[in-house]
Amino acid sequence: MRVLGIETSCDETGVALYDTDRGLLADALHSQVAMHADYGGVVPELASRDHTRRLLPLIDQVLSGAQLERTQLDAIAYTAGPGLVGALMVGASTAHGMARALGIPVLGVHHMEGHLLAPMLEDEPPAFPFVALLVSGGHTQLVQVDGIGCYQLLGESVDDAAGEAFDKAAKMLDLDYPGGPRVAALAEGGDPGRFRFPRPMTDRPGLDFSFSGLKTHTLTAIRQLEQAGQLDDQARADVARAFEEAVADTLAIKCRRALKQTGLTRLVVAGGVSANVRLRAKLEEATRKQGARAYYPRGRFCTDNGAMIAYAGAQRLIAGEKDTVGQMKAVPRWPMDQLSAP
Repeated sequence: MRVLGIETSCDETGVALYDTDRGLLADALHSQVAMHADYGGVVPELASRDHTRRLLPLIDQVLSGAQLERTQLDAIAYTAGPGLVGALMVGASTAHGMARALGIPVLGVHHMEGHLLAPMLEDEPPAFPFVALLVSGGHTQLVQVDGIGCYQLLGESVDDAAGEAFDKAAKMLDLDYPGGPRVAALAEGGDPGRFRFPRPMTDRPGLDFSFSGLKTHTLTAIRQLEQAGQLDDQARADVARAFEEAVADTLAIKCRRALKQTGLTRLVVAGGVSANVRLRAKLEEATRKQGARAYYPRGRFCTDNGAMIAYAGAQRLIAGEKDTVGQMKAVPRWPMDQLSAP
């Protein structure tokens, strides 16, 4: 089955073509980062308009790369949520329109399920069951995954997600959008011994996360440096390093707990923050000590992309799932616990 995947949940337009026999045939991505940078974050209306401009050319690019025609598609999968409703509608309407014209099934896919299954596109995919750490945008979750659609939420952020905390720390440090990569780059020049920030909620049982206190601690440290006239470039780098170390340590500690609690030995890490080098190093150390193994998607599949949607959609389409004709899905808020096995 050849499945076209469409991702338009936020600020990246992703398209990919996945063949259930041959694997990933082609993929393409357009990022809106430069467009939103002047505003310090994503502007929903601009995001929707740009998806409208980019989507059809990207579909043509992917089909050309795979040397296929639209008539050779067997199904279409699109991101139905969660995400920005206007952006979601662009992908949903395009997918339904194409599917109706071609007479093929179409299916709305859960964005976070796409991230969760992204490592399945690698040469050595993890086997079920495993623990998944999902760190994407406004989501930080630990999930026990027994199979596709068989998800048990183990813990999640009770306030700011890790990605949101990175973005807010970046603004405190006068860094441009997107915050995560900017903070990580600045932290490379930081002194790891100058500051030690708290590892929130690691001194109590449980697998939930909270990064709002860390955000406040970071702001306090910056203001104290400002008042002392010491907030130079090196100090900003030292703060960035302390912040990044605190987030990475916190995530690693909770992942180790989740593996111990479930008795599992495989950890999947997916979502934009999973590309963070320091986080990967901490997780590698944590899993090695526990006799476990960590799995990640390749770099370009850590952020939003069409390949993960094509793959996730293909698994459910094979099982017979599909949207009702003419009923597009665009669900801005869609908890993963509402999903079921195909």
